[in-house]
Amino acid sequence: MATSTKSRTEATSQLADLPERVSVLETKVENINEKLIDLKADVKEMHDCLDITRDGIMTQLEKMHDESCRQHQELAGKVGELEKAKNKYTMYAMAALAFAAGTGWLNAVSFPHILKFLGL
Repeated sequence: MATSTKSRTEATSQLADLPERVSVLETKVENINEKLIDLKADVKEMHDCLDITRDGIMTQLEKMHDESCRQHQELAGKVGELEKAKNKYTMYAMAALAFAAGTGWLNAVSFPHILKFLGL
């Protein structure tokens, strides 16, 4: 019987403390909810910041791509002009050598004379 009375006393004591414990738990849950609200706001701000950063980076990458394409086209044009000039002068040199060989100048003229004729 003594244990039964003791456990009743304990149960009564715990029931008396129950509203206070529930109140403490409610306060803790409320604090956790406030922290969650703050975290959600921080995550939203970070998400917005990342969106702005992504948009800025994409804009800069597009500008860099456009500028790179423009520079490549400009360079391709210059290289094309140089190739045309090289081909033109190579063709003239070949025609001159063919003419010189055909007329017999290469047999009659020595190498130093050819260099002098070319200005070298």
